[in-house]
Amino acid sequence: MNKFEVVLILNPDLATNSINSEVNDFKKKLETHSAKVVYEEDWGLRDLSYSINKFKKAFYRFFQVETTNSIVKDISKELNQSENLIRYIFIKVNKHQELPTKLSNEKK
Repeated sequence: MNKFEVVLILNPDLATNSINSEVNDFKKKLETHSAKVVYEEDWGLRDLSYSINKFKKAFYRFFQVETTNSIVKDISKELNQSENLIRYIFIKVNKHQELPTKLSNEKK
């Protein structure tokens, strides 16, 4: 199993229920592909560095995941179908970063 850090960037117009639903769908996709979510953080509503689809803000969610490269490709194909997801990124790491992350501390 490889270690990945994942960031989901969600539409800022979504209600809390819709955000939670989208995140739960992502976690179910991981579970069905035998991936393991090690840790999850809610970074909240943040400014985007540049406008994406006319949005200047978005909700961010951070995950530490253990899975294989082929599963990441499969899940990426499924994530591309989501209308509520603005962007996502899977980053392969040798070791997960210390928790809580700096962005999580910054929010408080």
